[in-house]
Amino acid sequence: MRLSDDLVTAAARHLTDRDRSICALLAEHRVLTTAQLATVAFDSPISARHRLATLYRLRVLDRFRPFRRVGTAPNHWVLDAIGAMVVAAERGVEIEELHWRRDRALGLAGSSQLAHRVGVNGFFCALLGAARGRPDADLRVWWPERRCLATWGEVVRPDGYGVWHDAGAEVAFFLEYDRGTETHSRLVAKLEGYATLAAAARDPFWVLFCFTGTKREAAARKALAGAPVPVATACEGAPPCDAVWLPTDAAGGRRHLAALGTGPIRRAAGR
Repeated sequence: MRLSDDLVTAAARHLTDRDRSICALLAEHRVLTTAQLATVAFDSPISARHRLATLYRLRVLDRFRPFRRVGTAPNHWVLDAIGAMVVAAERGVEIEELHWRRDRALGLAGSSQLAHRVGVNGFFCALLGAARGRPDADLRVWWPERRCLATWGEVVRPDGYGVWHDAGAEVAFFLEYDRGTETHSRLVAKLEGYATLAAAARDPFWVLFCFTGTKREAAARKALAGAPVPVATACEGAPPCDAVWLPTDAAGGRRHLAALGTGPIRRAAGR
């Protein structure tokens, strides 16, 4: 629909707290699929699709489907003009300060980094979904790559930073989401920066490598053995809060994420 004062008024009248939370997520993390939004905000995929379609008609959200040679990609959701207005108003800033532009948002459809970004966001959305309805669990911090770069970019460049709380235990972690495009030597080289950061940080943290397949994980673990910082590996698929994490320097089976057990880095204690 064409953007107009009437459309802005209609959108403002119909937006719920959940809608505003979705807008805030997309402002921070740029793009989420229907399934990811259903996981973090809805009780069923059907209700997610219906509400997202309404937000699309109201110009709160926009969507695209990236090209696939086989099959059809799911809808990928980004902010549209009214959604950007909502976030800017709630933050007390101008839209320009969000670094949002509609053409840039839709341009993600052709980005070579789209699959990687969606995979990273899926990891954190799974944690948010696991925490829904559980008063003892919470993803207390989720920083995207962009925010990590602004904070630690001279030392490390992780795909995300998080703090997961579960039943009184808490773990701070940097995520390295691996799609098999980097050599093992490149993965090992990243640990030098994390060792430098660990020496300066007041609190410990883990570096989590999430792989897309078991063969890749097994081969990478050999290269990562003897890491100068706590490192654990897993394969995507099972919820990342579950017992899927295998430390590189410890005997025994896989652990739950919270069982890795550290506290948040003080410098990054806020969202």
